[in-house]
Amino acid sequence: MSETPDVYTDAVSLNIGPFGCMLNFALSPAVSPAAGAVAQPVATVRMSLEHLKIVAFLIRRQLREYERQSGVEVAIPADVLNQLRIGREDWEECWGARR
Repeated sequence: MSETPDVYTDAVSLNIGPFGCMLNFALSPAVSPAAGAVAQPVATVRMSLEHLKIVAFLIRRQLREYERQSGVEVAIPADVLNQLRIGREDWEECWGARR
């Protein structure tokens, strides 16, 4: 049996279709994208839509529990939400009001 890869990623794209989804994880370039550098793919994960929904729920629940136990909120800057076109109201609906 082959060894399980251990990768770091700081970029992701999500493609959803009627039969499943594909998560493409990548590593951002060390140089400015203006210099023509592109993200380096590190892993592709494919799963059913049902599996995706469960994984999303489990990640959210685990992160909220971490924040509760540690007393530390993992803050996301407004600039990042804007770049990802995530509205404040959508963010609050998912993660709840700030403590």
